[in-house]
Amino acid sequence: MSTYIPSPTGTTGSDSMKSPFLRAAAALLLALVPALAFADGPPTPDKGDTSWMMTSTVLVILMTIPGLALFYGGMVRSKNVLSVLMQVFMVFCLVTVLWVVFGYSLAFTTGNAFIGGLDKMFLNGVNAGTLAATFSKGVYIPEYVYIAFQGTFAAITPCLIVGAFAERMKFSALLIFVTSWLVLSYLPIAHMVWFWDGPDAYTDAATTATATAHAGYLFALGALDFAGGTVVHINAGIAGLVGALLIGKRIGYGSTSMAPHNLPLVMIGASLLWVGWFGFNVGSNLESNGMAGQVFLNTVLATAVATLAWTFAEWMLRGAPTMLGAASGAVAGLVAITPACGWVGPMGALAIGLAAGLVCLWAVIWLKHKLGYDDSLDVFGVHCVGGILGALLTGVFADPKLGGVGFLDWVTMQVAPYDMAAQVIVQAKAVLLTLVWSGVVSFVIFKLIDITMGLRVSEETERQGLDTAEHGERAYG
Repeated sequence: MSTYIPSPTGTTGSDSMKSPFLRAAAALLLALVPALAFADGPPTPDKGDTSWMMTSTVLVILMTIPGLALFYGGMVRSKNVLSVLMQVFMVFCLVTVLWVVFGYSLAFTTGNAFIGGLDKMFLNGVNAGTLAATFSKGVYIPEYVYIAFQGTFAAITPCLIVGAFAERMKFSALLIFVTSWLVLSYLPIAHMVWFWDGPDAYTDAATTATATAHAGYLFALGALDFAGGTVVHINAGIAGLVGALLIGKRIGYGSTSMAPHNLPLVMIGASLLWVGWFGFNVGSNLESNGMAGQVFLNTVLATAVATLAWTFAEWMLRGAPTMLGAASGAVAGLVAITPACGWVGPMGALAIGLAAGLVCLWAVIWLKHKLGYDDSLDVFGVHCVGGILGALLTGVFADPKLGGVGFLDWVTMQVAPYDMAAQVIVQAKAVLLTLVWSGVVSFVIFKLIDITMGLRVSEETERQGLDTAEHGERAYG
């Protein structure tokens, strides 16, 4: 995802001139010699690209509220459905506000290899005329649109975590966790994976070296994550597992039925997730062009084949094809294709989807039982395991010999020589760093909250249900 942010006068998000004198001198120079900024004047964003990016932003909101909320809400017991809906709804709103206050600046401005700066805190310096680069030289979209789009990614990620410890965490503790985790885990990982100066910063060996020095650590390393395999799914999945382990199992887990209370809601939620995911994946292309069409097709194919793989495998193992299994398979396919969708071809998407359906089913049925953790809605088994699988297979199927796109030389904008083994190793490094970073950060935050105010509701509250005990409402009658 591109984060090079030039204003119409030609200053960039990579510039960090603290001296008023230097700022004044630069402004005077650009005023006298505007050709130094853009040879033909400031670029004009294409209205088609801008319209698609606003549409994509709305689609990601749709996949969160109501999509994810209904998907999660249908899977919990009836006495807790409103609590899950409320958690997803409020977390989305909370992070959206924090994003424009400081989140965008820390994720997408120049700082160091691990975190950005506060130059754009409260969106300082951003207006209707400032621009964000795409993946094509000379092509830009309005920065406001880019901020809104990226904000939906930041908002949905902690919403995913909610499912791991559903039905037993205090609402107040959750809000404090999300605020802390956004700062200490999401923003650094997003900066490391997605921050760079944009394609126009690469003109020769010297500028390439400078741009690489400005980029996030994993981007500079060459890690490929088109739409959030590491940033969103692995990041959230491992945090969810840590939370589930520290909070502990639900009362009656393993001895009391905890089946989903409303499978039609699960199906509706999963379908909304699938529809909204086109904004998630295709919007990450930042342009409405042929590559966006490829990402679109990959997202359809991987999801469909993952649904089939999960359903038929479950049918063989358990004797019945279930709606819950089909919905879970669809989400597993969506998760696994997310990091790969812009790098692989349609046949690669089919292979990734097939693997996701089978591997995530294994994680949910066998691995979860073997390790004995209570991940209420299988956040780890689907999002973390699926994200790891997709990230690693991106390194395999991005190879042009297997129909992939390969890796661009940003100076020439031509496909560079591709080394599959080397790329898989880089992908593995990105996966490992994300697991360790988010895992450690999550552990520390959960522990501190538990010591100071407690993570878990009382036994009486849990037995009664969080809907009435925490929110004073009932979903049904």
